[in-house]
Amino acid sequence: MYKLVPEDDPILREEMPRYDYRDQALDPIDLAKQLFEVIKDTKALGVSANQIGIRARAFILYGDPCMVCFNPRIVDESRDEILLEEGCLSFPMLFVKIKRPQGVRVRYENELGETETKKLVGMTARAFLHELDHLNGVVFTDVANKIHLDNAKRKRKLLNRKLKRGKLNVA
Repeated sequence: MYKLVPEDDPILREEMPRYDYRDQALDPIDLAKQLFEVIKDTKALGVSANQIGIRARAFILYGDPCMVCFNPRIVDESRDEILLEEGCLSFPMLFVKIKRPQGVRVRYENELGETETKKLVGMTARAFLHELDHLNGVVFTDVANKIHLDNAKRKRKLLNRKLKRGKLNVA
């Protein structure tokens, strides 16, 4: 059973080591299943292994089918950037505007160890970049503009107050 680490857990600031398929202690299929359980339960777009306390260079993106990425990297990215609000399972109720490339070309290994190369655009590209940042020890608050981050923190504080008073319905 997984447990999301809190936003101040040091593992979120560590660069994750390359996944070794020969390491019998951490089966790639089992890890993929654990990551899938998280996105299924939380309805998240993605989650990285370190967000559930596992030191592995792996994450999953929601989709049909889901995309499990081991040792992911960016091959190329578009020059066009888009500013959109992002959230993160590790930072509950914090939604920050982040500027990211509109599209990326990526390479990763799937849970069977096969190398895949894909061109991703829109929200899939954004989610891939967000999760890759996690594996590099970077959280989304690190790449946010200070003004956007301060606004988001104020909104989160307000949401938390409303939640404590029972004036916010979180379903």
